[in-house]
Amino acid sequence: MAAMKLPELALRLCVIPLAVASLWEMATNSQADDTYGEVRFSNISGFTYLVGINAVTAAYAVASILLSPFKSFAQYDWLILVLDQASAYLLVTSASAAAEVLQLARRGDRDVSWGEVCSYFGSFCGKATVSLALHAAALACFVALSLVSAFRVFSRCGHPHSGAAADCSSEPKHAQEQRK
Repeated sequence: MAAMKLPELALRLCVIPLAVASLWEMATNSQADDTYGEVRFSNISGFTYLVGINAVTAAYAVASILLSPFKSFAQYDWLILVLDQASAYLLVTSASAAAEVLQLARRGDRDVSWGEVCSYFGSFCGKATVSLALHAAALACFVALSLVSAFRVFSRCGHPHSGAAADCSSEPKHAQEQRK
């Protein structure tokens, strides 16, 4: 399991600047036009949600890095797996909400008479696209973290049908079998 510590730490360290940069790019996003007025990220709920989820996942990544050196924290591998999964799912939902809004801004929807607005607010749409790309990179890190966490939990506990699921000691299952 020690071999997984470095990649896990690297992924958690990567999430922080990606989520913070995505948050910053979107939170500072506004553009004014003399003819059409002003648009801010806070006027669009999908973008506000993206900013909030970036803040939550960055804070979780920092907390998990700070708590990881403690031996008692290793007992909570299942909790880490669940929190990594929850973070990945939250990033998916916020990315999809922001992508939908951005798609409507770029193309409009003629069926409901919504025109595209990116030709008027190009800078706003550009910053939103950059923020969404950074957000997608943070999502990719959390997907990888979920896989690493699952590997750690299930290599130690075994899968439910193996009969070893009840034996979740701190040693990986293969190390226990080698001792026998």
